[in-house]
Amino acid sequence: MRVLIRITAFAMVLAVLAACGADRPSSSPFPAAAGRGSCEVDTERDVGATMRDGVVLRADVYRPRTTDPVPVLLMRTQYGKSGAQTSPERYQPPDWFASHCYLVVVQDVRGQGTSGGVFSEFTNDMADGYDTVEWAAGLPGANGKVGMYGSSYVGATQWLAAVTAPPHLTTIVPANTASDYYDGWTYEGGEFRLAFVQPWAIDSIALGAAQNRRDAEAERVLRDAAADPTRWLNFRPQQDLPPMQPHNPAVAPWYFDWVRHNTRDAFWQQVSIRDRYPAVRIPVLHFEGWYDAFLAGGVENFAGMVSHGGNDFARANQRLVIGPWDHVAWGRPDSEPAPLLKDIGAVGNSPINELMLAWFEHFLKGVDNGVSGKPRVDYFTMGANTWKTATNWPLPQTQWINFYLSGAGGIADRAGKLLPVLPGPQPPDTYTYDPLNPAPSLGGHSCCGAHSGPQGPYDQTPVEQRSDVLVYTGDPVAHDTQITGPATVKLWAQSSAVDTDFTAKLVVVKPDGTAINLNNGILRASFRDSLSTPMPIVPGRAYEYRIQIWPTSYQLSAGDRVRVEISSSDYPQFAPNPNTGAPFGRDAATVVATQTILHDPAHPSSITLPVIAN
Repeated sequence: MRVLIRITAFAMVLAVLAACGADRPSSSPFPAAAGRGSCEVDTERDVGATMRDGVVLRADVYRPRTTDPVPVLLMRTQYGKSGAQTSPERYQPPDWFASHCYLVVVQDVRGQGTSGGVFSEFTNDMADGYDTVEWAAGLPGANGKVGMYGSSYVGATQWLAAVTAPPHLTTIVPANTASDYYDGWTYEGGEFRLAFVQPWAIDSIALGAAQNRRDAEAERVLRDAAADPTRWLNFRPQQDLPPMQPHNPAVAPWYFDWVRHNTRDAFWQQVSIRDRYPAVRIPVLHFEGWYDAFLAGGVENFAGMVSHGGNDFARANQRLVIGPWDHVAWGRPDSEPAPLLKDIGAVGNSPINELMLAWFEHFLKGVDNGVSGKPRVDYFTMGANTWKTATNWPLPQTQWINFYLSGAGGIADRAGKLLPVLPGPQPPDTYTYDPLNPAPSLGGHSCCGAHSGPQGPYDQTPVEQRSDVLVYTGDPVAHDTQITGPATVKLWAQSSAVDTDFTAKLVVVKPDGTAINLNNGILRASFRDSLSTPMPIVPGRAYEYRIQIWPTSYQLSAGDRVRVEISSSDYPQFAPNPNTGAPFGRDAATVVATQTILHDPAHPSSITLPVIAN
């Protein structure tokens, strides 16, 4: 009888999956490629803007030759105003946008490039953002409307300005950026995002700040460290990281603030975006990538603004674009993403310049071009390699379907299954997690390039040879099946330690055995109930952990299988948990832990998948 019930239930799931695979790919939802505009452009360098505390920030201003007042496009960057995040990484040059008759302003943030003041990440960008928007709106030739653009931290400068509601800020176009600078930026699930945060801080913002203040010795030390990043990824404890010179506060005091504030406390909450959507009363065009470092926050910003934006106009004019991209390789012909993303070809190229231009034409110049008017999501479905369009996020037609972990998922058997019904009584799986020998990252959603951080899709077969990685695989699907959205793993587990990590990875297994990661998640055990108030676990006690796997969009073909990998480390994407219970970064001690994964009727470990119906 139990076998008949399982067969019947599995047949019902396959019927649902068959129906869900029937949606049709749409034609391109984006404007055609645009050339230069009609305006000739003049450039002014190092134009000063005085902030409310007297500090002068400097910008390059690209001025179209026209007697008509024009809108302002503003970028506030910590990466050098002369670079302006230009292609092939991201954007057309500022004078390209200015040629379309915009006054373009690219400003170095405080303490970087040519700007005055002392650099501190996030700290000054609310006040400086407000002041800069209002200054730019009053520049000669400006018509008083300001739009902002830029990616990553340059997206953060937009949000941090927008939550202060400058009167002349009309719209923003943040790309590849987060909703919270603790959760999903510096930490994830309570664990430190090592492969992103440390190399980025050393080689980029700390180095830039040292150059700005002409600290030659700090610049030398940071350059040497950046040349050998893997050496410092393994350094313990982080609070004593030598290249940042913790005993010389002038180098990077903000970095040690990040280590010290290892929970989502008031330090982080004061600059959180997710807590301030009602303060934002303007349209937003959001750009993200399926393997981007800040994907989860980017889609949260869209959904948060649709639900909680400060007025009806803002709530209705939100648009989200998610493509087959990592953090910087947006499909340009001369970019270098992970090979499997590169293989997608031109259909996966980013439309950001043309769509952004159309967005600004509508909201800054009043052109009726249909780019907005109601919430919209344009998303790329990998596997099918097509663009599709929806009205909200998560997609309104999502069916949340549970599959249960069952069987022996360990290295000795590799017989772990994903079942559509609860399994019967069975023994748990166990493995040993040693923080000094963590499971390696192979792709993922780190930062900031395929050659510098674990990003993108790769065959996971090498990782699956490890004894500290459990594997659970579903049956082949009978029909093309689209999964789009976040997945959640509910994991029943015990540990011999007082704190530890659990990781989950969603994988598609092709008929030839290739196992491609779609996305992943992590949870520090002591953060299971709260990111602000962690609580240790009792060794040997079973807890249910909810691990959020970041979103994806993939069309399974007939014969493909879904797989879940469970482990306790993903290094260097995340710092290995030392299992001691000590807060992150405080000491170098480690403890080996025995991990037990339960999957029986009393402990129904499962994954909830976002299957897309018609």
